[in-house]
Amino acid sequence: MLRWLRRFIPFALLLAVALPAQGASRPEVEKMFRAWIETELWPAARKTGVGEKTFRAAMAGVTLNWDLPDLVPPGSRPKAEQAQSQAEFSSPGAYFSEKRLQGLAATGRRLFKTHAATLRRIEQRFGVPGEIVVAVWGRESGFGSAKIPYSAVEVLATKAFMSTRRDLFRRELIAALHIVDGGDRTVEQLKGSWAGALGQPQFMPTSFLQYAVDFDGDGLRDIWGSVPDSLASIANYLARKGWKPGRDWGFEVSIPAGVSCAQEGPDRARPVSAWAAQGIERISGKAFPAGEAGASGMMLVPAGTHGPEFIVTPNFYVLKEYNNSDLYALFIGNLADRIAYGAGPFRGRWGDVGKMLRSDVLAMQKALVAEGYDVGKVDGLPGFKTRRSLGDWQAKSGLAPTCYPDASLKARLH
Repeated sequence: MLRWLRRFIPFALLLAVALPAQGASRPEVEKMFRAWIETELWPAARKTGVGEKTFRAAMAGVTLNWDLPDLVPPGSRPKAEQAQSQAEFSSPGAYFSEKRLQGLAATGRRLFKTHAATLRRIEQRFGVPGEIVVAVWGRESGFGSAKIPYSAVEVLATKAFMSTRRDLFRRELIAALHIVDGGDRTVEQLKGSWAGALGQPQFMPTSFLQYAVDFDGDGLRDIWGSVPDSLASIANYLARKGWKPGRDWGFEVSIPAGVSCAQEGPDRARPVSAWAAQGIERISGKAFPAGEAGASGMMLVPAGTHGPEFIVTPNFYVLKEYNNSDLYALFIGNLADRIAYGAGPFRGRWGDVGKMLRSDVLAMQKALVAEGYDVGKVDGLPGFKTRRSLGDWQAKSGLAPTCYPDASLKARLH
């Protein structure tokens, strides 16, 4: 793993002290950008081992991309966040567009067959099932069909110089220079998204350096043009993050009315057989696989009792390493099941949730914290710790636990 530099005080901030309140003109900022490349970026890149020839060639013609979001030019301030009292969180059900899932599944099944031999070799080497790899591939780049038109160096340089997360993007920019220095890609070939994510797996450059693999044997890690390299790199990423071969990602279940929904979370794992002993059953009516019975599983109720309910495995949390979202991991799991088994949408219906103001949920979180509950991040969004804390509070208050905030609880919990 590369050794990165200690944090620098961004040169742009030093210059900004002398700027007028309205900020600098674009030509002035471009001049500051060129100075930043020499005084801050080059010393940082050199200390991590980037060659000067590579650096000069890569940065020679780079200009700022003013069309990118979240830019903070020198002398200006970040845009104020929208007041939480004006922001609602979305219903989880909005994430699962059935039309989109059906389209991805149909294409995924076809490509699963097309690349069956490659996917078998990938699973033998990395232990990750082909349907999971194909599902991630489809979700990230439409199976490689999505246009990825941006110069990654230009995007990352712009964001490293003037964005709300300069340190993060400077690390990624230096990693991109190492990709070029290593010969996997030229600067012109290094194409990414507007956020700097690369190729068909949508790896950030640091992830490329750690997880991209050459699986077609041509000596290059080509996640732009090579399907075998792209699929194997996804599998390697998941394997290195802890994917457990032979285990599923999870199961949609039915939780009996007498079983509390306030038991969810990765820190409350128990054997799948113990969940089954409480009367929790797969919604398909099938038994849990024999190999899962003694292995750990976790309850997941992303909409409380108002939506589909799940027992998930540690592999679910590996999927979250790709994108830290319960809904993302559920999307991948459901899409993989559609590709491999012809499964359909989740059986449980997403209720009419997600209509509350974030400020109301925030107030509930603060009230729960005042009563000694651990709600996780106090941000107005109902994560699993907020959901289970709410369920515990409901039970202690003589209410039927729903494990999800709703308007009827506002007056009670304050």
